Amino acid sequence: MTVPAPNQPLTDAEVAAIKRDFPILQQQVNGHPLAYLDSGATAERPVQVLDAERRFLETDNAAVHRGAHTLAALSTDAYEDARATVARFVGAASPSEVVWTANATDALNLVAYGIANASRGRGGATADRFRIGPGDEVLVTEAEHHANLVPWQELVALTGATLRWVPVADDGTWTAADMVALIGPRTRVVAFAHVSNVTGMIAPVAEVVAAAHEHGALVVLDACQSAPHRPLDLGALDVDFAAFSGHKMLGPNGIGVLWGRQELLDALPPFRTGGSMITTVTMESSDFMPAPERFEAGTQPVSQAVALAEAVRYLERIGTDRVRDHEETLAQRMLEGLAAVPGIRVVGPPVGVPRSGLVAFDVDGVHAHDVSQYLDAQGIAVRSGHHCAQPLHRRLGLTATSRASTYVYTTDEDVDRFLAAVAEVRDYFGASS
Repeated sequence: MTVPAPNQPLTDAEVAAIKRDFPILQQQVNGHPLAYLDSGATAERPVQVLDAERRFLETDNAAVHRGAHTLAALSTDAYEDARATVARFVGAASPSEVVWTANATDALNLVAYGIANASRGRGGATADRFRIGPGDEVLVTEAEHHANLVPWQELVALTGATLRWVPVADDGTWTAADMVALIGPRTRVVAFAHVSNVTGMIAPVAEVVAAAHEHGALVVLDACQSAPHRPLDLGALDVDFAAFSGHKMLGPNGIGVLWGRQELLDALPPFRTGGSMITTVTMESSDFMPAPERFEAGTQPVSQAVALAEAVRYLERIGTDRVRDHEETLAQRMLEGLAAVPGIRVVGPPVGVPRSGLVAFDVDGVHAHDVSQYLDAQGIAVRSGHHCAQPLHRRLGLTATSRASTYVYTTDEDVDRFLAAVAEVRDYFGASS
């Protein structure tokens, strides 16, 4: 990749050069050049990331934090260097605020079950700050991905607390006022997505954090759709925990990140136990290491961490502000194009209102899966389904939507091909008469 000029919009030539870094995007699908518009589900990987993981496996691979031989030292250094790289990328005060997890879902479960463990007495006095029980409330929104809903359902079921949620408007969005109105002295946890994976709405983080902290509540941020696509400084956002996944940001599967404030991570009881996360073990009891090791039981995702760090460096070379601007410009291009197609209902903010680089929509009279298959026949990959957000779709009166999501390698041509194909769908299925 040729490093683009800083502080300037990505040019067509720059995006084309970036796209050439992705071997998978050079193929044809069903006889057409691939237009990959499903990065919101899984992003593709540039050759630099593929090479970084392969080089590590070929030259340095060994168990980390175990052994005194050369490969063990090289592997441990690479593992911890990756942690430092990701920590810098998200504004962590220290690398030890970054915990490697299996994915973002695992990270959110880690927090929820850690709070559940604290609520039943695990962790001693230092974990008392996390205790919740009958009369306490956990607050989410109706728009959450299941990964940021089901763990909290389980937490209240285990502790006797109450789950409350912010209802969404007819377009699937909510406001700071909606959230703040439900935060009160009984609120102990507020969990929400920084960017919705369905509507593309960008959450009013500052207002929510201020209200939550005024009442002593913890704020847990689902950053899966923000960390890959826009500048992210978790320390400046003042949230308490945040989660995101490697596979959505040009990195590998099998690795995610939990970021948390150091004092909170050190006090939170572990969710998973075993090797690597202990200091002393007797037949009667065990003592746990401080964060982040206390949450990394078992064999660690070492090559995945190395690859994720390379993905971060790739994004940094481009500039995350430029990634954001490129994607948001493409989203507005999609919104304007879809507005000209009869029978299309777009969910989320309308044209002209800031949103992330994804657009979910319903085609009147045609099921989302049929829309996806029609587009796929023309080499255009989009997502169809409820996007792991069934309550949101139920509120919108929909069983499923189609979703086109962009990334740094998405071109104007990709979007224009998508719009032209969507305009043909209703006629093809006989739904326009």
